[in-house]
Amino acid sequence: MIRVVIAEDQAMVRGALIALLSIEEDLEIIGEAANGLEAIEVVERLLPDVCILDIEMPIMNGLEASERLVEKYPGVAIIMLTTFGRTGYLQRSVNAGVKGFLLKDGPSSALAEAIRIVAAGQRVVDPELAFSLFTEKDQLSEREQELLMLASKGLANKEISKQLFLSEGTVRNYFSDIFQKLQVKSRTEAIHVARKNGLIDME
Repeated sequence: MIRVVIAEDQAMVRGALIALLSIEEDLEIIGEAANGLEAIEVVERLLPDVCILDIEMPIMNGLEASERLVEKYPGVAIIMLTTFGRTGYLQRSVNAGVKGFLLKDGPSSALAEAIRIVAAGQRVVDPELAFSLFTEKDQLSEREQELLMLASKGLANKEISKQLFLSEGTVRNYFSDIFQKLQVKSRTEAIHVARKNGLIDME
């Protein structure tokens, strides 16, 4: 029996997912959560085999929760389930070590099968998103995303360089590369484009 926790902020959607997956004989829904912080608490308490996380949730989003869970509980396979087919979300999830990434408009049978796949230690990604990720050039690196996230919080180059133990010149070079990849001319534009594409968190 595969033990599953579901985190989804919309109660009706969460209830529907639980009802649909409970039909599967080899799946057991052992816990649920309405936001990322609750998801971490439930996983800590129950230690499921698989945790399904919605991305857009209050208090703590699914991406941040997944990064913390993968680091602290590497034995729990994470599946991101989202309405938003943004390659930036997929890239961040892959970088974090998430095992699955599916869109909500897929059939419930696909989600059930994905749970079985990740529980067996393999990875599953929505085919269309996987194709776009590997065909889309100039994705931002983890370090570039980190710099943009700090810039979005109002930090100047000097502050960023101290926080990341880089020289100011290196930080400037990173931003130059970021501007080129995102085809923008300023930090403000870069932050806007990165947020729009799910590369960094919204405000």
